[in-house]
Amino acid sequence: MTKESNVDAGLNDKNIRFAGFDIHPFVFLVSAALILVLVFLTLLHPDIAATFFAGSLEAVTTNFNWLMTLLANVFILVAIVIMLSPYGKVRLGGANAKPDFGYMAWFSMLFAAGIGIGLVFFGVSEPLSHYTSSVAADAGQIGSYAPLGGSAGDVVEAKRISMTATIAHWTLHPWAIYALVALSLALSSYNFGLPLTIRSGFHPVFGDLVWGPLGNFIDTLAVIATVFGLATSLGLGAQQALSGLNFLFGIEINIFNQIVLALVIAGITILSLYLGLKKGVRRLSEINMALAGLLLLFVVVVGPTALIFSDLIGNTIAYVQKLPALSNPFGRTDLPFFNEWTTFYWAWWSAWAPFVGMFVARISRGRTVREFIFYVLLIPSLISTLWMTTFGTVGIDQVANGHTALADAALQLKLFVMLEQLPLTSITSFVGIVLILVFFVTSWDSGALVLDTISAGGKIGTNKRQRIFWVFIVGAVASALLIGGGLKSLQSASIITGLPFMIIIGIMCVGLFKGLARAKREQFKGKT
Repeated sequence: MTKESNVDAGLNDKNIRFAGFDIHPFVFLVSAALILVLVFLTLLHPDIAATFFAGSLEAVTTNFNWLMTLLANVFILVAIVIMLSPYGKVRLGGANAKPDFGYMAWFSMLFAAGIGIGLVFFGVSEPLSHYTSSVAADAGQIGSYAPLGGSAGDVVEAKRISMTATIAHWTLHPWAIYALVALSLALSSYNFGLPLTIRSGFHPVFGDLVWGPLGNFIDTLAVIATVFGLATSLGLGAQQALSGLNFLFGIEINIFNQIVLALVIAGITILSLYLGLKKGVRRLSEINMALAGLLLLFVVVVGPTALIFSDLIGNTIAYVQKLPALSNPFGRTDLPFFNEWTTFYWAWWSAWAPFVGMFVARISRGRTVREFIFYVLLIPSLISTLWMTTFGTVGIDQVANGHTALADAALQLKLFVMLEQLPLTSITSFVGIVLILVFFVTSWDSGALVLDTISAGGKIGTNKRQRIFWVFIVGAVASALLIGGGLKSLQSASIITGLPFMIIIGIMCVGLFKGLARAKREQFKGKT
């Protein structure tokens, strides 16, 4: 079949229309039904739900932590090999394709969608969590993981290990996952004319089988993984934003207020949806990148500037040196750290991969493969290293100088307690809250756009009511999981859905190499 007949025989003619909706019946109805049943059961039996999520989390992290780490490592190698290979010259959309967005708008959108809320939530809390727990106790080790080095009583090395572990979670591994999924989908859609949906990335491997039950399964799993990945981030964002509002204005922290806040943000998200990609997500992403840059610059200038830049160099070197140990999937003796932090992150990034991958693919037409991987893998990794080093260094420095309130603060409150020790606390804390809320909106908005596209069989430009439906689905899941076990249930849901999708990404890599070989032949046909 030609690539045009693949599309016609694939998804579009299988869609049904009702009440203004244009949907793929299996993907939409099955995924929505499964998610709504889970929400209903969680609200009906929150204690049972909390027990279920906790048990599932332990089962997955105990039995499959090695597999997720191994795959995450492979994804980095695959991305780098593709970037440096002759495939890097392939242009998404063909030799004459032009980018739809300038560099700043493009990068702002992909960065905001990929990792925004997490940097604000974990920028201070994760380095301090490592430093004030096992790292500080064992001086240079995480748990009893001796290969990381360090000696007893070496607090400087303990700080370095804390930062290195944090940077390892937020740089190459997540962005390699996003880059491969996005590249596979962009290539399938822009170079081969297939629908912009997850199953298209598997066409080079399975052929027209992806238009049947196999593809239905892949897209349904992608919808479920995306919903739970987004719900986790939105739950984290709601908790931290409410903690900031409590810190500044005394608003009580409870489940009811978290849900009310989520509903308010849902309203803003719907407005952004109506404005569209270029006027909504694009403008909000650019605003948020500017605010994030200002907050980062402020902390660098008024904080221990020399120490921050010194640590930036030291942390980068330490990351390169200790990456093999931190990425080792076998024989780990630091299982609490490995399971609760590293394994959670690999699964969380994978649960986000359908959403971020499709969104980045949608905005990346006209880029060469080498340019694409450079901007999606390496530049965000450098920015994440700078962000984590800045906020982590300031937080650890404050704790080391006796700021015990920061060490004792809840994860979601650590950013605001750290900013309290710097000038202009009220202003910077308010900026922090705005950052969280706008990242909240951009993630929710672009996530709803992707969920709608997948559930509509790859169609773009469907009725906006369909996207609003997914806004409320994600909000309902986040609210239900907060009620049925809080942050732990959110993390558990991400890991449970992230594991199978991580395996799917591994299969997608095979198709990506086949697709790149075909695209290279077609683009440079007749050229020497």
